[in-house]
Amino acid sequence: MPDPTLLEMAIESAGRRLTRPRRAVAALIDARDGAFSAADLVADARGQRLGIGRATIFRAIELLAEIGALERIDLPTGDHAYVPCGPAHHHHVVCRRCSRSVEIGDLGLAALARDIARKTGYRIDEHRLELFGLCPDCRRVGAPA
Repeated sequence: MPDPTLLEMAIESAGRRLTRPRRAVAALIDARDGAFSAADLVADARGQRLGIGRATIFRAIELLAEIGALERIDLPTGDHAYVPCGPAHHHHVVCRRCSRSVEIGDLGLAALARDIARKTGYRIDEHRLELFGLCPDCRRVGAPA
């Protein structure tokens, strides 16, 4: 059997069973480059005739998001997508054309959140930042998105 992927290891580390369908969903995600929707994975599974259904894919995505191996991002269109990610707090820059994403660290946002909390009186429990634009490859192509 091949070495487990990061997503498979995350499932096992969280004390969850690494079933055949979960392995299949992890492989579908690993084959993608960038953000993806649940519908993308359903289409991929059907195209590859994997024999896993929509509900199974949605449950696997939900599990991976719950254990911090995937992060849901809200797209400017109002839709949402997912990106694989590490456990440390971070943010994403997402290409609006090809959906590739890059994790970025804090970059001073924690200090900004503390300043906002001080100025507003709110206790800020969490924050998210998603930046959208064109990646270097898509910028080189030059056509507007």
